[in-house]
Amino acid sequence: MPIPNKDINALLRLMDDPDDEVYDTVASTLLNFGREIIPSLEQLWEVTEDEGVQERIELLIHRVHFNDLQRDLMEWSNALHPELLRGAILVAKFQFPDLNVPAILSQFDHIRRNVWLELNNYLTPVEQVNVFNSILYSFYKLQGHELTEREPKHFFINQVLESRQGNAYTIGILYLALAEILDIPIFAVDVPRQFIFAFIDTFHSFFNPHPNGISQIQFYVDPISGTIYTQKDVETYLRKINAHEKDTYFAPIDNRRIIFKMMEELCLCYRYRREEAKADELQQLMRLLVEPPAAEEE
Repeated sequence: MPIPNKDINALLRLMDDPDDEVYDTVASTLLNFGREIIPSLEQLWEVTEDEGVQERIELLIHRVHFNDLQRDLMEWSNALHPELLRGAILVAKFQFPDLNVPAILSQFDHIRRNVWLELNNYLTPVEQVNVFNSILYSFYKLQGHELTEREPKHFFINQVLESRQGNAYTIGILYLALAEILDIPIFAVDVPRQFIFAFIDTFHSFFNPHPNGISQIQFYVDPISGTIYTQKDVETYLRKINAHEKDTYFAPIDNRRIIFKMMEELCLCYRYRREEAKADELQQLMRLLVEPPAAEEE
């Protein structure tokens, strides 16, 4: 319901003031009310015939949503253990501010239950990954697309769950979030120009600590299709792109960096499509993340 406040109604009547300074003052004051002002703005939009005023109202609503998203993203980034799925939801709220979050969590829980029912303590690591692959790519028929397609919709977790079409980041985040909640040691690693996972032998790591993380990796998984790669496959790829092997390429990366890299690729999509305003806003959001140092490429 609109806020019953005479002062707010007076401010709303000034939305059509031709003086930019007056409008800027009005907009700044209205922004201070946060999301509570949105119903009043939407009601004003419906009864306004002036397209210029409608554009002002739309921009102001967008600014309210964007301010909320900035606060939510900063809170997420500052958490001790930020949840990966929650990070992906915040990325989706960039495009869909009124996102139905409970519906996304419900769909995720259905997928989790289906994977959990097929797992047991006697499966080998490869068999565990095959369970994931069977549920995600065969039962749910998730289809992965390359990042080079420059398609923004593949970056939004809600659209991926609806259309079953995604990319390495969105499908990968579902994969990683499922692995975490089901206690399967699958982690994203920072191999250059790729977003792939490693199945890490955590038992070996605990009882036989080794300075080189490679020795603890059993195999790699491509989230686009679930394809399994060996260490030799990855080493061949690194030689192909002239990247010298570094231990940092094979160490798990944290959830903040995953979301940062995801937003970085989405930003490139918007630049490619000449949607500069969206790209600029994304970069503004990326600066809020507490991003760990990236692995350098050579």
